[in-house]
Order: sequence, then structure tokens, then C-alpha cells
Amino acid sequence: MAHTVLICDDALFMRTMIANILKEAGFEVVGEAATGSEAIDRYRQLMPDLVTMDIVMPDMGGIDAVRAIMKEFPHARILMCSAMGQQALVMEAIQAGARDFVVKPFQPSRVLEAVQRVLK
Repeated sequence: MAHTVLICDDALFMRTMIANILKEAGFEVVGEAATGSEAIDRYRQLMPDLVTMDIVMPDMGGIDAVRAIMKEFPHARILMCSAMGQQALVMEAIQAGARDFVVKPFQPSRVLEAVQRVLK
């Protein structure tokens, strides 16, 4: 059975790009979220195998969403997605419980490598 994925990013085009990369590789995208608080709600509803989480989102940032999800679900597997120049935030996200990160703009092979590492 395919691994399930929740994609969290405030930009629709980024969610679509990530979804296309993962669907082509055989993953099942079960939901999307555009804000941090929506990501937490969708995680509770869907209990996906993997979450891709943007760092900068409206209402609640990705790092705070990671903390909230990890507090409630310590076994959650979260992959952070960041733009160039956010290294300090990436480190903070890893400390909050994210398992790995990929840097935008994405190369599909890098996304899939990171996803495989997170799911191991």
C-alpha cells in the first residue's frame, strides 16, 4: 500500500508541485493545508505517514505546527520545505522534531531522497 502524505504550504503552486512529484513516485496525497493551524487539524483527521511542511505560513508558522504535531503525535514524520537562506530556521525545525528538510526550488530527485530518509 502507498504511503500517505499531507502537504502543508501556503502557496498552491508549491503544494501542486510537491503533490505531482510524490504522486508520480507512487505516494498517495491524502490532504493539503495552507496554514500551520490547518496542518495540525488535517494531521489529526488524516494521520498520514508523512507531512511536508513549509516554514513560513500565515496564522501559525511551520515550526510551531511541527512542535504542536510532535507534542501530540511523537512518531509523526515531518519533512520541512524551506527557501534558500533559512538555515537557522531549518535547524530550529529539526530541533522541534522535523526529520529532514529540502530547499526550494525543488529538484524532484532531492525531494524523493529526503522523503525516503524520513520514512525509514
